[in-house]
Amino acid sequence: MSVEIKVPSPGESITQVQLAKWLVNEGESVYKDQEIVEIDSDKASLPVSAPEDGIVHLKAAEGDTISVGAVIATIESTALVPGIKTGKGSVKPGREAIPGRVSFEGKQPSQEPGAPSLKSIHASPLAKKIIGEKGIKSSDITKSFPDKKITRKDVEDFIRNNETSTRETDFSGLRKVERKKLTTLRMKLAQRLVAVKNETAMLTTFNEINMGAALKLKDTYSELFKEKYGVGIGLVSLFAKAVTLALHDFPQVNSMIDGDELITPGYVDIGIAVSAPKGLVVPVIRNTESLSLSGIEIKIKEFAAKAKENRITIDDMKGGTFTITNGGVFGSMMSTPILNPPQSAILGMHKIMDRPIAVDRQLVIAPMMYVALSYDHRVIDGRESVGFLVRVKELVEDPLMMLTMGEDPVTLMLDL
Repeated sequence: MSVEIKVPSPGESITQVQLAKWLVNEGESVYKDQEIVEIDSDKASLPVSAPEDGIVHLKAAEGDTISVGAVIATIESTALVPGIKTGKGSVKPGREAIPGRVSFEGKQPSQEPGAPSLKSIHASPLAKKIIGEKGIKSSDITKSFPDKKITRKDVEDFIRNNETSTRETDFSGLRKVERKKLTTLRMKLAQRLVAVKNETAMLTTFNEINMGAALKLKDTYSELFKEKYGVGIGLVSLFAKAVTLALHDFPQVNSMIDGDELITPGYVDIGIAVSAPKGLVVPVIRNTESLSLSGIEIKIKEFAAKAKENRITIDDMKGGTFTITNGGVFGSMMSTPILNPPQSAILGMHKIMDRPIAVDRQLVIAPMMYVALSYDHRVIDGRESVGFLVRVKELVEDPLMMLTMGEDPVTLMLDL
């Protein structure tokens, strides 16, 4: 009996997807719930799993554009295939070796003295299965991913990096050209970015923030914070909290145009732009006005983990009233971020650098960050944009004000 594997619907209004990558080969034995293919829509990537044990037969190629509901593979049940056994105690074969790639198949992992055993390493069951099948040394992969739970994606990245190290360097003088089809996600992103430049009156204003107090707060309390909440104190969460309070004072920055109407939500949903393997994605933290600093940090950590493994869903990215992007993690000193429509503003964080500044008429060296606010001038005037960014600067430079909901703590203490 053959079971058809059809393209699932990634979300409303999406009728076509692109087959991004097969995770198995033609004729390979697969087991129930094993991820066998990744598909890309114009908003997110989605893995598809095998519905049961069997032999997989591929009906589509990587890069194909396929309609939702179309059959992309079939699985021939192993119960009907002579010589193939499944169930407890049996060994299911892994992927076949691909010509031109370094194969780990058939190797027995040699354990060095003191090296962690496969059972003891912190990894998902599927990751452990692949590590065992490929004969990867436990000590090698734990060195590559210290202090984290190793996932299937981590193991595949490890294998890919080892394959890459055996190839010729790309710039070999042979004038080779690589050509590959753009993913659906990348094409949609390109269309949206061009549309923003053409359809909005985008303008950017800049400021600089002395990060000394924020970094001191982070260094002083991050360990205690982690013991209590399971996460450290991150700079993006501090900025998210500051932005939330500043939007309360400048609600126009939280507004957006819908036809001939101006919509001003009575809540704050902040999108955090993160770089995923397939491109930029912006998951949304909802109702940040009702979240504590720890609540925001926990959501950021969840989204970062999902983005790394291409697990961000369309529901994760729906909505949003404001966006924060952090180019500083890549070393950017200054940039002009592009709006995330239909939102009217986006805040760009950048690299922290020690620079000389004047403090009380004295020259001092301080950790400074340039920040940029890009905004739609059709909705936000200069007074609101500059005032908003100055308010964010004040809150980040004096983090205690965030703990008192934007009020000066001394004023509250003295009941002034």
